[in-house]
Amino acid sequence: MRMFLDILLIVTSLLLVLMVLLHRAKGGGLSSLFGGGTQSALSGSTVAEKNLNRITIFTGLVWFIAILGIGLEIKFA
Repeated sequence: MRMFLDILLIVTSLLLVLMVLLHRAKGGGLSSLFGGGTQSALSGSTVAEKNLNRITIFTGLVWFIAILGIGLEIKFA
């Protein structure tokens, strides 16, 4: 079980990094420092962006559950 949770944690961590990098910048953070802030503020979110948000949230929840599972296994093993 521990090996499964470790692999799940690694895979979901990599997926989260990838998905966060795929998101479009929404405003004045570090992305605007490097020229990412030139996009129109009136452009609405697309269906693909909404789906990316949902997948990112789901992946984050799986990541969190894997962390909890590893912690519980360490505590009670």
